[in-house]
Amino acid sequence: MKVMAGPMITHVAVVFPLHGGDVRAPSAVFNQIFEVFLLLGTAVGVVVVAYTMYHALKYRDDGSDTDPYADKVERPQMGEMPTGGSGGRKVFYSFSISAIIVVSLIAWTYSQLLYIEQGPDPAQTDALEIDVEGYRFGWDFVYPNGHTTNTLYVPQDRVVRLQVTSTDVFHNFGIPALRVKTDAVPGQYTSAWFTANETGTYAAKCYELCGSGHSLMTTDVVVMPQDEYEEWYAETEGTAETEASGNATAGNSSRIAPATAGGVPA
Repeated sequence: MKVMAGPMITHVAVVFPLHGGDVRAPSAVFNQIFEVFLLLGTAVGVVVVAYTMYHALKYRDDGSDTDPYADKVERPQMGEMPTGGSGGRKVFYSFSISAIIVVSLIAWTYSQLLYIEQGPDPAQTDALEIDVEGYRFGWDFVYPNGHTTNTLYVPQDRVVRLQVTSTDVFHNFGIPALRVKTDAVPGQYTSAWFTANETGTYAAKCYELCGSGHSLMTTDVVVMPQDEYEEWYAETEGTAETEASGNATAGNSSRIAPATAGGVPA
């Protein structure tokens, strides 16, 4: 019975794709990594400070000439090696525990970042595929039906996969609020994905210095409810938007010519 459980679950997942709201968003993963590091860092700091303060108070000089531990320890004389003690067990235990915590933390963090890199299983998600083209100084978003716009419209609670490239120089497409970021390289495609759990308008920016208009290379990312997005998408068949929508320039006619070697426009 246990042998059949795995295939059955996989089959159900393929037949009924996961909703975007059921997928861990990159923003949630990065927030969890931050919280874990913050919690462990705080715990280690509290333990170290408490341990230091305890021994500082316990073994402090009280101003008396008598040794309160004279009958408990054997003090070495000048030139003698100290004897007794725990044989280095405290050092061994502290080092071993620290190594286990650090290695475990590295392994866990790597697994989380690997999930961000690979994304959810495509067979289990009904992802929206959008091509992103960067140019000086704006962005074009091409939808599966051929519709092109300068503003990125996406539905709420759905996995969005981006295929990002550039038509001139190096750019970098990023949506900081959604924790998504990838390079835009001329002649190549890089991929990124995200899912937005809340509706609203977010800012997308270029994070690669690309020219005099780099700081103006921004646009809006509009997250819409599912029904509103489907209505908007149905009306975009065979159309193209050319409004600026936050970009410094919009449309092919206003693009700056690609750069050649040395950064001089051709």
